[in-house]
Amino acid sequence: MDKITQFKEMARKRNLTVVLPEGSDERIVAAARILKDEGIARPIVLGKTEEIEAARNKAGVSLEGIETINPRESAKLEAYAQKYVAGRADLPPTVAKRLLIKPLFFGGMMVAAGDADAMVGGAASATATVIQAGALTVGFAAGIKTPSSFFLMIIPDFQGEKDKTFIFADCAVNIEPTAQELAQIALASARSAEKLLGQEPRVAMLSFSTRGSASHALVDKVSQALEIARQQRGDLLIDGEFQADTAIVPRVAAKKVKGQSPVAGRANVLIFPDLNSGNIAYKLTQYLAGAKAIGPFLQGFAQPISDLSRGASVDDIVATAAITLAQV
Repeated sequence: MDKITQFKEMARKRNLTVVLPEGSDERIVAAARILKDEGIARPIVLGKTEEIEAARNKAGVSLEGIETINPRESAKLEAYAQKYVAGRADLPPTVAKRLLIKPLFFGGMMVAAGDADAMVGGAASATATVIQAGALTVGFAAGIKTPSSFFLMIIPDFQGEKDKTFIFADCAVNIEPTAQELAQIALASARSAEKLLGQEPRVAMLSFSTRGSASHALVDKVSQALEIARQQRGDLLIDGEFQADTAIVPRVAAKKVKGQSPVAGRANVLIFPDLNSGNIAYKLTQYLAGAKAIGPFLQGFAQPISDLSRGASVDDIVATAAITLAQV
């Protein structure tokens, strides 16, 4: 059974709800039909009634048994607006309602209110808009202020191990994170790994240096991020700074790392120092190692909010929904 199938099976057993806010897109409607028919999740499709109907016709599917909501006409709009303005004394409910009639924000409030377990958007929206919707509705997880992303990387044959799985972060959102932001990316990635990998996260902070083998401000930033992360979560198996081979190859780690390390040579979560290195690394791994790169997934939010590529296929949307629900 491949990893995506495993996540679908996990979702089936939990009977969770996923809100799909881009109901004007025929791919979303088609994905909702599959999610419903295969029992992966209970989809809720958002949008104007006539736009959802047009998308349904394009997709050539029925919406029987699938809940659809026009945010503008929802009986819950007022309650969501009141919930949204709570703690925002300078924001009147009328302004909140103007925001929440937008499907991405309405969907985020459904998750925040417990009326859906997760939201998957981005097929027809910019990543920045999905992040904004998540930040303003469900907010961030405890101790996290930086949204980030990760890829689930599945290597078909890694040092004799079949379908070896790694978390790569951040490969899609933060261009040049500060030490504080890099630490938060590491902490969010560890939480993602705990949900998805079925094993204890071992987090490697990557650099072109291993434990001071090179001296540079960029190396210092990674070392500072490591210390910040350790201060925030003392129980986490996290170490660095490591070169990539030191992080994942035991024989290299044995040569390069003096003393004990619970991570060196055994890392399953790789934190890249910037978007350049992360994006390049995942694409090279994908094509040179024949790896499956699943994502990117957003992380750091208090509840699961995922982004889609605007070129996502129907199958991509279904898989993203299943993996997002695995993080509930």
